[in-house]
Amino acid sequence: MATGYCMKCKAQREIKNAKQITMKNGRPATEGACPVCGTKIFKIGAGK
Repeated sequence: MATGYCMKCKAQREIKNAKQITMKNGRPATEGACPVCGTKIFKIGAGK
């Protein structure tokens, strides 16, 4: 499961509904939501 930093909770959280995307510049990223507060979490780099 991918983890990212939630800016609202100020903590590392697992990303809920994580999906792999490609940014405009071609780099991979992971996008999803915080399971606690629902805020969008965005992590640059290939997820595993």
